[in-house]
Amino acid sequence: MATTDEGTRTTFIGEVRDAVTPRATLLVVGVLGLMIAFITSYAGAFHSPEPTDIALGVVAPAQTRGQLVTKLDRLDGSPLDPRAVASEAAARRQLNDRKIDAALLVDPRGSTDRLLVASGGGASLSQAAESVVGAVEKAQGRSVRTEDVAPADRGDARSLSSFYLVVGWCVGGYLCAAILAISSGARPANGTRAVIRLAALALYSLVAGLAGAVVIGPVLGALPGSLFALWGVGALTVFAVGATTLAFQGLLGVIGIGLAILVIVVLGNPSAGGAYPYPLLPPFWRAIGPALPPGAGTWAARSVGYFRGNGLTASLLVLSAWAVGGAVLTTVLAALHGNNGKRARKTEPRPA
Repeated sequence: MATTDEGTRTTFIGEVRDAVTPRATLLVVGVLGLMIAFITSYAGAFHSPEPTDIALGVVAPAQTRGQLVTKLDRLDGSPLDPRAVASEAAARRQLNDRKIDAALLVDPRGSTDRLLVASGGGASLSQAAESVVGAVEKAQGRSVRTEDVAPADRGDARSLSSFYLVVGWCVGGYLCAAILAISSGARPANGTRAVIRLAALALYSLVAGLAGAVVIGPVLGALPGSLFALWGVGALTVFAVGATTLAFQGLLGVIGIGLAILVIVVLGNPSAGGAYPYPLLPPFWRAIGPALPPGAGTWAARSVGYFRGNGLTASLLVLSAWAVGGAVLTTVLAALHGNNGKRARKTEPRPA
């Protein structure tokens, strides 16, 4: 038994109930679930990378091209997704447009072929392509010489700077939205306040996008490419993540912050194609990665850094969809919440 400040006695069980409320218990259980999901997602994505369907262009004489493509397509485990390409110039163009991951140029007059890769799109992917093609060539009594047509910058170890940049932008986006919510209620009181929050988030996104681009580019020299293009990608990424977080909060209150962490951090980061590009990820993460903000942002940042902005359209559309969808849902939910509050006040009995 214990004695409260008012002099009344309470049991130990009562003390526990006062100290750990049912709401707190549910939140702790939710945190435990997020932790387990975090471990499962990251370990599941990274514990055993295996190349699957690496897009490989094949440039070879017409009489042997089809046979070679078929042979490469039938390798155990399907590590390659080969397709015939008419010429070396076409193969280089497709690499720069990010339509293929590597290209094999067969020399019919010698025993050494060439493999074109683009490590700026992911060093581990280029190495995987080199390993698989090298093994095939060796089995045929041939050798292969690798040429990197879009190499990762000297200050960008293994082409990871773009991924770390986007992770930082995503963290800033959902933390900004969480702070806006915690400071004055997770659900905005009305549509006007929701619009004000979104405007504040937009201003923050512009500043955060520029800050990240300046640090990763001029300050650290860790990622080449247009500063202004990276700024645009960053601002859109931060706003997309922040608006999504505000929408989740409008839907579920404080629990919405946990849902944002689940989508962006637990599912989005390991499937972003950062440490291991998509052909090296297991099917689930490879499927969801391009559709989530971290994956779209990482792809866009690498396109700006190493491919002159080629292949940007799909990733920008994904980020825009999250940004617009989050903003619209935030505003609609806030308006509905405000209307419900007004109806509740009208139905309250007037004091006598």
